[in-house]
Amino acid sequence: MSLTSSDIIPGSREELTATNNLVRTLRAQVADRLNQQRRRDEVAGRRPMSAEDERHYARSLIVQVLEDHATLQITEGRVPPSAAEEERIAGAIHAALFGVGRLQPLLEDRDVENIDINGCDKVFVGYADGREEMAPPVADSDEELIELIQILAANVGLTSRPFDSANPQLDLRLPDGSRLSAVMGVCQRPSLSIRRARLGQVTLEDLRATGTFSEDVMHFLRAAVHARKNIMIAGATNSGKTTMLRALAAEIPAHERLVTVERALELGLDKFEDQHPNVVAFEERLPNSEGLGAVTMAELVRRSLRMNPSRVIVGEVLGDEIVTMLNAMSQGNDGSLSTIHANSSMEVFNRIATYALQAEENLPVEATHMLIAGSINFVVFMRKRNDHATGGGMARGVQSIREVTGIDGRVLSSEVFAAGPDGVARARAPIECIDDLVAYGYSPAMLHRWE
Repeated sequence: MSLTSSDIIPGSREELTATNNLVRTLRAQVADRLNQQRRRDEVAGRRPMSAEDERHYARSLIVQVLEDHATLQITEGRVPPSAAEEERIAGAIHAALFGVGRLQPLLEDRDVENIDINGCDKVFVGYADGREEMAPPVADSDEELIELIQILAANVGLTSRPFDSANPQLDLRLPDGSRLSAVMGVCQRPSLSIRRARLGQVTLEDLRATGTFSEDVMHFLRAAVHARKNIMIAGATNSGKTTMLRALAAEIPAHERLVTVERALELGLDKFEDQHPNVVAFEERLPNSEGLGAVTMAELVRRSLRMNPSRVIVGEVLGDEIVTMLNAMSQGNDGSLSTIHANSSMEVFNRIATYALQAEENLPVEATHMLIAGSINFVVFMRKRNDHATGGGMARGVQSIREVTGIDGRVLSSEVFAAGPDGVARARAPIECIDDLVAYGYSPAMLHRWE
């Protein structure tokens, strides 16, 4: 037997459950009408609504479905929601459509660093001090969790992204800058991981203060950016690559025009207009339900070169865009930055060669090594390490900096900074392009060989 408004005790669990069910039902109706409008726009060839326009349009749809609900209640002899109740329900529907639901408290906790969810009720939270704890469920069922992800996929980012049985993988940037990766269908329960962007606007000084690198390394990196050296930041997952890229980008003079290319918007350099007023942020676009409209990373990197960039920044290299990016670096777009997954600074060259083999150009290893030698100046390798100063927690730091010095059948390089006994990178070998760095404030006196 279903509950009516007269059966429910105000403030009771039954009232809360009934309200949640109503919000879920009406939200589905609003989402359905919103998707219908999107399809009509696509068929008519009209430009998709902006995120702000969709929010305004959704508010009008919410009013419509609430009016329909009130009419139905009266027709069935029930008491419709009061004006105050309708206002609360409207707010809940809007939050369900454009917010992050029960994930919001975790995202608002500044100490939360990672959120891993293996089904609606298995929520694992990692904190900045190294703690790992379980959190309450973020949804009442796996189906509701999938709905939440689908809502985010439809309303976050430059374009709507599908998440269903035909598209079981999803990557996107949440409104607060956190990175979400979700999968379904290939595991028993829907799974997602959220990497928190705890440091949005970050500088080299900030990272030096947290022990990410020494003062020597800070001055070196600052000079390398101003000397327009091409830098590849490498490391494993969650080693701090993106944070390091943001800090390096903060050193780029404000008058320069930056073009960023990402699979899912994450860097957010365009959000800090005081630091970088002239930024164009490109995001890869997936194909629609008919397999049309895709714009790949490689195409975006190629397009970025026609946008009059001072520097091109590729958020993360994961595939065939590597060849286009290296070509860009070697053809006058000096000072470019990028990140890549690797287990050491030396392994970066093999990883790039592997990606280049997968590219449309299908470059052989020898040709790729020649391209690397002519484009990349430095590889900065990040690693998570034990930090006894913080009670045994994990800290992220620069372990190695390798300078590319030439080609002789393979990429020639020198590890100019390497980890000392304490795990912190220290000067190890002379820098070949030292004169370029000296011109931008780096002092050779800072080079002290570690024992």
